[in-house]
Amino acid sequence: MFTPEERARIRADLLERSSREPRVSGAAITGSAAAQREDAFSDIDLAFGIEPAGALPDVMADWTRYLYQEHNALHHLDVRSGPWIYRVFLLASTLQVDLAFVPAMEFRARAATFRLVHGIAQPDQHKAPPTPADIIGLGWLYALHARSSIARQRFWQAEYMIRGVRDHALALACIRHGLPSSEGRGLDKLPRDVIASFEATLVRRIDREDLMRAFQAALGRLLDEARALDRELAGRLEPVLRELAQLPSARESTGP
Repeated sequence: MFTPEERARIRADLLERSSREPRVSGAAITGSAAAQREDAFSDIDLAFGIEPAGALPDVMADWTRYLYQEHNALHHLDVRSGPWIYRVFLLASTLQVDLAFVPAMEFRARAATFRLVHGIAQPDQHKAPPTPADIIGLGWLYALHARSSIARQRFWQAEYMIRGVRDHALALACIRHGLPSSEGRGLDKLPRDVIASFEATLVRRIDREDLMRAFQAALGRLLDEARALDRELAGRLEPVLRELAQLPSARESTGP
């Protein structure tokens, strides 16, 4: 396990190297360190603008060699978002190092967690968070596949799809309580009674009976959260979604 001191030393080394790299037009600290929220398990998040844009593949290859040779990287993968390429490294110490590369004309803050260290950045252009309607849409999409997976007796696939329904219902709960909704960042800050209401959505056995129980619970939570954020959309979807999991109507489930 890496130490905070080791993480700080590696980050300082990478930033110092970027200051000497003529093809790096700007460098920034991103993620938890930019927001001063680091803890013992935080990773390294850095972003680099590259000029000229055509040099980006060579720059990434150079940095990749450096991470393997000087910092004992074991593996890496790329995550793309528009013109940004996030090269994510796993070091032998279990430290994760995320290096984001983008042409200089697109190098800018996409979120509040961006602190320019040197060079030039374009005006901020924060990425819009998903809307409740988007999340509700993904929730009913997972629900459709949960229904068909159970019917086809593809029980492990069904468990995966039920998780998708639950995860999107939880994301809606986070939005309702003013918490981050992506990647589970706000889940542990939800009120205890809200978290408790999701316990029934957990699959305990891989068989049809328990999958249906968890599916019904997850779909019920999705509808409740959708209703709290977009009553009109939830009202349109509710009859169909209740039919999917053989749920009683809202009146039957709540009484007169």
